[in-house]
Amino acid sequence: MANTQTTVPLFVANQVLTAAQQNASAGTGVPVFSTSVTRDAAFGGSNKALAEGQLCYLESTNVVQYYDGAAWATVGPTTASALVLVKTQTIGTSVTSVAVTDAFSATYDNYFITINGGVGSTDINLSTILTGSTANYYQGRFANTYSTANVSGGADNNGSSWSGTGTANSSTIFFSMTINQPFLAKYTFASATYYNTTAAILSLNEHRVNTSYTGFTIGTNGMGSLTGGTIRVYGYAIS
Repeated sequence: MANTQTTVPLFVANQVLTAAQQNASAGTGVPVFSTSVTRDAAFGGSNKALAEGQLCYLESTNVVQYYDGAAWATVGPTTASALVLVKTQTIGTSVTSVAVTDAFSATYDNYFITINGGVGSTDINLSTILTGSTANYYQGRFANTYSTANVSGGADNNGSSWSGTGTANSSTIFFSMTINQPFLAKYTFASATYYNTTAAILSLNEHRVNTSYTGFTIGTNGMGSLTGGTIRVYGYAIS
């Protein structure tokens, strides 16, 4: 960042301040450091003279900290949260697919994706692809029928999508998926649970391509359209 500091200036009486020093002070406000190591070095190392209430920001963990008189404490935000919202997208009207971009990055390895609200024009099975890839999808589906408790199955063997990852009907859209390492240039794995009017369904998914992906598309398999609802993508914190 342009305002990252490596030192904390200490001015003396009658010192002439330069424009650069004044600009750094005005542009920073709370001093910004790349890590706690550079923060401590800037404040004088182990002999740092800190006043209680001193603030700083750390780029390495994206947190604001304050000095409590004995040690640095975190104000927030903190990466210790289990799930962090990284993307929100509203579904349009009578659409047959929804492309979600800039959802995956190096910040998180694994993600949780949900849809809340919205409806389908009819009973629909929802599919998912990773952006731009239409091959090498493998899936095992297991459905437990409510009325009989019988378990049945289905599969995709090198398909063009994960063909069963959610459902929609005239009442709601249901989509709940955990997806592992989509941004890494490795195989991607995902698990999804969803329901329809007759059964509860689990799908276990694999995409056998060593490519990094930043987004995904949810489709209706040509069965109808979606209207409304909100897609939310959360990252699992790495800590």
